[in-house]
Amino acid sequence: MSALSKVVRSGVHRRWVQTVVITLATAAAVTAGLLGVGLLVASNAPFDHAFVNQRGAHLNVLTDPKKATTAQLAATADAEGVAEAAGPFPVGQVMFIPPPPPGMSAPAGPGARGPMLTVAGRSGPGDTIDQVTLTDGRWANQPDEIVVRDGGNVRVRVGETITMGQGTNARDVTVVGLGRSVSDTADAWMTPAGLAALKPPTTSYQMLYRLTDADTDAQVTAARKAVTAALPDGAVTTARSWLTVKKAANVQTALFVPFLLAFGGLSLLLSVLIVGTVIAGAVGSTLRRIGILKALGFTPAQVVRAYVAQALIPAVIGAVIGVVAGNLIAIPLLARTEDLYGTVALTIAPWVDVVVLGGVLLIVAVIASAAAARAGRLSAVDALAVGRTPAARRGQYAARIAARLPLPRPVTLGLARPFSAPIRAGAMIVAIAFGAAAVTLAAGLGTSLNRIQVAADHSGAQIVVDSFGGGAAPGDPQPQPGSSEPEAVDPAKVTAVLDDQAGTDRYVGVRQTEAAVPGVSGETTFAEYTANPGWAGYELVSGRWFTRPGEAVVPTEILRDTDRELGDTITVTPKDGTPVTLTIVGEVFDPGDNDGLVMAQGGGAGFRPDTWQIGVSDDTDLGAYASTLTTALEPLGLGVHVESEGVDELIIIIDALAGLLTLMLVTVAGLGVLNAVVLDVRARVHDIGIHKALGMTPRQTLTAVLSSVAMIGLVGGLVGVPAGVVLHGIMVPAMGRGAGVELPPVIMTVFHPLQLTVFALGGLVLAGAGALLPAGWAAKTRTATALRTE
Repeated sequence: MSALSKVVRSGVHRRWVQTVVITLATAAAVTAGLLGVGLLVASNAPFDHAFVNQRGAHLNVLTDPKKATTAQLAATADAEGVAEAAGPFPVGQVMFIPPPPPGMSAPAGPGARGPMLTVAGRSGPGDTIDQVTLTDGRWANQPDEIVVRDGGNVRVRVGETITMGQGTNARDVTVVGLGRSVSDTADAWMTPAGLAALKPPTTSYQMLYRLTDADTDAQVTAARKAVTAALPDGAVTTARSWLTVKKAANVQTALFVPFLLAFGGLSLLLSVLIVGTVIAGAVGSTLRRIGILKALGFTPAQVVRAYVAQALIPAVIGAVIGVVAGNLIAIPLLARTEDLYGTVALTIAPWVDVVVLGGVLLIVAVIASAAAARAGRLSAVDALAVGRTPAARRGQYAARIAARLPLPRPVTLGLARPFSAPIRAGAMIVAIAFGAAAVTLAAGLGTSLNRIQVAADHSGAQIVVDSFGGGAAPGDPQPQPGSSEPEAVDPAKVTAVLDDQAGTDRYVGVRQTEAAVPGVSGETTFAEYTANPGWAGYELVSGRWFTRPGEAVVPTEILRDTDRELGDTITVTPKDGTPVTLTIVGEVFDPGDNDGLVMAQGGGAGFRPDTWQIGVSDDTDLGAYASTLTTALEPLGLGVHVESEGVDELIIIIDALAGLLTLMLVTVAGLGVLNAVVLDVRARVHDIGIHKALGMTPRQTLTAVLSSVAMIGLVGGLVGVPAGVVLHGIMVPAMGRGAGVELPPVIMTVFHPLQLTVFALGGLVLAGAGALLPAGWAAKTRTATALRTE
């Protein structure tokens, strides 16, 4: 074994605490960096990647089965602009009978109602266009089996039995799988025979096309016209472009991309910082030993190689551990990210492992080389002197001031210590500031996203009463024409029941109709309310709520598309109705698919709401309330639906993501503090020995070391918390801009002064936790051992 190898081996084994710290810090840095890069990659155009992987359909066409045969539909594969076609698949609008609320009996008989779902008849998930990816279970093979879209409006579990169909055609079917279609071709899938057995009132044939060119609306429109021309007149009933689906998907994911980018970026930055400070400190703390080696005849190049190797050996071990840990942690993390994006098969790509592993080791090598090179250029005498002698007068002024404080001497010694090693103290402050910023940002983003979710879903009402059996906020799927929709009930009768019902806090009625608005493509939902619906989960961005008929509140998209401002008028033409001119008095936050939404005050003798949203008092049992209300409303032909119980699944996902990523960042920051304190204790071990010889007890030694990081932790917290607030102020508006909406003030004002004070003091806790182990080692070290230690 060469002399150089012996030096490397001896250094790794002799300084085992430093070796362990480098290993752990590198492992944590690689893990955090891996998750950071993985989230950055996952956040890069998730819909586009999913569309390519699942071979999504550029054009989704529904046709009238009475006007075009299956042979004619199959022949459209040769239409101009079409590269590939799949179908025809039978499609029907089938009623889903929701399960009853707690404490209520299941709906039964021909009167049972629910929302309409688009069900496609397919014998398999597909192997050409629109490859439906199963997220759970298997594909439906029997007529009484169904696969339901994962993340859709209907939340069911595999193995659950649900009722599909209406009237005498209703049947119980078993949910055998959950799937996702990036093309959004259906809400559920059955075998063709199973769909036919339900006898849906509205049926179509579905054709899916991939086009030779589909990057622009004009290219997709040209292909649609070619397909339409190849079929008999009136055969095509609807045609949807993949660009429309992409827009809707990107609006939703745009709210979460900045959230993941922020944590991914923080993970990478903190990883570089901690690895750099760990390696630089580790090499810099051995200057005296470097001087001894040079006195024994080692050349500067040999010294540099020796100490780079001493840093790389534990770093390589830690990096490998970090790659394994990062991939294991990424499995549940990216699974939750899939739910946010509505995509599938998000994993850590092998190239990400290679890049992060190589990048961290390159950082270790560069920083270790730079630190060792500076030491290598010193002469043996200078290295020996620097390694033992502290900088002249550094920290003396601070020590004099601290000594005058009315505090125990061990505390004042600790408070003055950071000023004698300002660079190391600065690195610890930055690490703690990163941790405090991450906690503050996570708390703020979590709260903002929770409020965004409530406002986006308009889920402030606990109970919904309607004639369909399932609550429907504006924009939600409604029963289709031909589904025997009953007449709206006299509102006076409904309000009388609600006023008499114990536990009713507030309510509002709404009637929704399809309408046209000049300047807005497609149909618009015209929602007329009996009163201000702000309490039901709607948040205003600007303006006010309507107070009388003739006033309207619209989302940002309507203002943008129609080039209107508050105070301007807008004309709404309801389907089969008379045009209505309304004055825009407010802008509502509505980031979902409901770009075409006009909310107004209903009025007139003929105004009859078809849905009632109800808020109950805090101490009311929802199940008992719903059961009693159902009994009272059944004679009117109305159903009761419990709209919101428990925490939304998406909110749980967001909170879990924020918690896990914050834990990673705080762990890396804590390891940075641990390493810095270890190096500091090693550097002044002789001072500790002298203090012990003069009578300092182990408890006082522990106090002195912990006090040395108290000010660092407090300053780090005071720096990090405002930084987290600033980052929150940058990220949340970026989320709104990415989604094309303006955010209401309630989503930005999420921090409380007491909460920020606790976060700032958390920096002190983080510093103390990181310093606890080396402080305990210093307290237990014997006086003679400390005096003999290099």
